[in-house]
Amino acid sequence: MTDRIVYLNGEFMPFAEAKIPVMDRGFLFADGIYEVSAVLDGKLVDNAAHLARLDRSLGEIGIRNPHSLAEWERLETDLVARNGLSEGLVYMQVTRGVYERDFAFPPADVAPTVVMFTQAKKVSANPLVETGARVVTVEDIRWKRRDIKSVALLAQVLAKQAAAQAGVAEAWMVEDGAVTEGSSSTAFIVTQEQTLVTRPLSTALLPGITRAAVLRLAAEADLRVEERLFSVAEAHAAQEAFYTSASAFVMPVVEIDGRPIGEGRPGPLTRRLRELYVEMARAS
Repeated sequence: MTDRIVYLNGEFMPFAEAKIPVMDRGFLFADGIYEVSAVLDGKLVDNAAHLARLDRSLGEIGIRNPHSLAEWERLETDLVARNGLSEGLVYMQVTRGVYERDFAFPPADVAPTVVMFTQAKKVSANPLVETGARVVTVEDIRWKRRDIKSVALLAQVLAKQAAAQAGVAEAWMVEDGAVTEGSSSTAFIVTQEQTLVTRPLSTALLPGITRAAVLRLAAEADLRVEERLFSVAEAHAAQEAFYTSASAFVMPVVEIDGRPIGEGRPGPLTRRLRELYVEMARAS
């Protein structure tokens, strides 16, 4: 960590030298937006879609985007090169900036705070893919604008901690009996009729970039797809299940709430979708 290069407000610098002021609104109010892009073979994966979502999220809460999409990509590429990152993640965060603590927005001339860093991580050869992930369900206690990729992640932290305490990889959040999404992922099931099901987009969940890519790949492969709500009971009875994210790609789920899914091992449709996604990621 100590030899990592980060980006802060226009400068690349050693990790140890990067400091955020106490009055930064991201620190005081979680008043900010973040985005994460995967890196595979030293290249950014599906990055244009991630940057478009970053721009949309900033607009939804009224923060001026400090960079054009081309500038963002140039900064990301430079950061990946400076850190010699072959596989992992690029994290980007924009807050409303530094100003005396007050709930209302600061003056318009206050500059946003921009932070970027990389994380080395196995995203293609993740050993969990071979065994499959286990999942628990938890109550969804989040706010009503989950389509915004806000840095206010306490509810997700608590869900992820519940998963950790249960000794599993992920938590699927549930509202009114239906699965919304994972604590840091999009939830999918495959029914006994071999239909791929995931919740439709709305303000109830984040518009997952990997989700969108997987749905495109499924359509190209002539798979049956339904975007609709599904219950916890339906998830328990599924033939297969998986979740998607920039860091997990397509992750098979073999158990939900202690109940085996299908045959209790990664299913063929999930494996195929992961193969297609990794092929697409490398090509992009």
